[in-house]
Amino acid sequence: MKVSTDTPVLVTGATGYVAGWLVKHLLESGVTVHAAVRDPQNTTKTEHLTKIAACSAGDIRFFKADLLEQGSYAKAMAGCSLVFHTASPFKINVKDPQKELVDPAVKGTRNVMETATTTPSVKRVVVTSSVAAINTDAIDCVNAPGGVLTEGIWNTTASLSYQPYSYSKTLAEKVAWKIAKEQDQFTLVTVNPSLVIGPALANEPTSESFKIVRQMGDGTMKQGAPKLGIGAVDVRDLAQAHVAAGFTPEAEGRHIVSGHNTNILELGKALIKKYGHTHPVPRNSLPKWVVWLVGPVMGDISRKFVSRNVDVKWRADNSKSKRALGVTYRPMQESMEDMFQQMIDANTFKK
Repeated sequence: MKVSTDTPVLVTGATGYVAGWLVKHLLESGVTVHAAVRDPQNTTKTEHLTKIAACSAGDIRFFKADLLEQGSYAKAMAGCSLVFHTASPFKINVKDPQKELVDPAVKGTRNVMETATTTPSVKRVVVTSSVAAINTDAIDCVNAPGGVLTEGIWNTTASLSYQPYSYSKTLAEKVAWKIAKEQDQFTLVTVNPSLVIGPALANEPTSESFKIVRQMGDGTMKQGAPKLGIGAVDVRDLAQAHVAAGFTPEAEGRHIVSGHNTNILELGKALIKKYGHTHPVPRNSLPKWVVWLVGPVMGDISRKFVSRNVDVKWRADNSKSKRALGVTYRPMQESMEDMFQQMIDANTFKK
């Protein structure tokens, strides 16, 4: 796959977990990256990208932009033929889901997409969506045709009051497709990843997946972890999928990018071989009735969520990502060990 370096490429939310690896790949390929961030002056957030650019063939330019500020991406997008829209909040526990999740996701996507329609240089937009736009709970996989999620399925079970993150991703992707279909200047491709795991490039990553893995090393899951059905994908494999989605002319539509049909316990058990003797990583299954009983008290986990996800297998078809984007998925153990080691090096479990 040839990565064109003829024109700049815009990456929104460039300091994010997934975006960092995407930017790294682009820079190493010689691309000029327009990095849209909330505060270009905050070098603590941007220094890891600046360092990568310093020893890469490509160049990076930072632009100030805000998801909720209409037109704020125009300057960053000017002259770009390709736009990667990765900026979107990923939070599970929120006080105001409309303000904290739905508005940034939906209004931000509309902001970027509408700016693209008025920027003649843009020929393709790649939106980072999620499998959350396909399903809310693992039980949705069971209820899907053949018991497997595919790109043809849309989430119909999330709401503002139940799983608002999934709701926000569903609404945002639908907005992207609506705007894309109303014009013929650029093509839209979406990448729909499952839970992202693996090492971060930033010093202090804030992704929810790091919070989950932290519990695997700080003793929270010492007595066991729930078999909570999920999919998982390495952040480096996901970045490669983004690059392919942007630079493969034939790429179209949605792509489930998920390397493993798994659960929380299996993620934890992937750490036993290397870290089982030094950290209280989970080894056993936490019975569903225990999670059902203590979830609402200990972790703000609703019993509705427990019944629909714990001890329920999550299944998705990733064949399109392999076929159309050429994605290859690394072993889950490698992803978890690299992620866990980074957290040890940062003294995460001693804080």
